[in-house]
Order: sequence, then structure tokens, then C-alpha cells
Amino acid sequence: MAMSLGKSGTKAEINMTPMIDVLLVLIIIFMVVLPQVPTGLPTSLPQSAPPDAPASAPHDVVITVLGNGALKVNEEPGDLTTLPKRLLAIFGTGTHSVVFIRGGKNLDFAEIAAVIDVVKGVGVERVGLMTW
Repeated sequence: MAMSLGKSGTKAEINMTPMIDVLLVLIIIFMVVLPQVPTGLPTSLPQSAPPDAPASAPHDVVITVLGNGALKVNEEPGDLTTLPKRLLAIFGTGTHSVVFIRGGKNLDFAEIAAVIDVVKGVGVERVGLMTW
């Protein structure tokens, strides 16, 4: 860019070199910073079964906590004292199983935690929490 200043013929020009240097430094900074974008929470994705695995499907159980020790295991009524026997009857010796615990919004977490303790005591590895 040039600018003429009157009749003397002198021209004032903008020096582009410092601006190009600053832009190159900014590009380098962004190239260094962008690959370090944080990732989200780790998730476990469904895996396909190996070809020699038995054809038994994993059991998913939903335990509904009603409060005051009353439970429903897959819509069958029960209580906290009979829950370990029922879970052992459902899962047997299999350890690759999921139990979903569903509780209302107005329940104390102590009631949910008691059910989680029983489920973990039986040997179930994965517990999912639900609300209704």
C-alpha cells in the first residue's frame, strides 16, 4: 500500500514484515495447542462375541427400589433380605452381568446404597442407576 504526500513525491508505505511475523507465531501457537484438546469420559463400547463363545445371552436385571425395604426384581415383588438369593438364582456363576437399579426421586440414597451393596456382594461387576 502506498500513500502519496503532496507534491514532493515521497511515499509512506506500511511495513508488512512485523505483521507477517506475528501471524506466523500465532499459527505455530495454535498448531501446538490444538492437539491437546481434552477428551470426554471413558466409556465401554459393546464388543462382539468371539466366535467360539457359548450362545447364552447376558442377563440384565432391573431392581426397582420402592422404599421401606420393598423392592421389585424384574417386576416381581420382594425385599432386601431375599435379594441375594434371587440374584444368585438369576446369575448363577456368571460374572458378566448388568444390574440396573431404579429408584424414585424422593428416596434417600441410603436405600439405594443398601441395594448396591447387596448386588456387589453377590458378585455382579456392573451396576447402572436409573430414575423414574
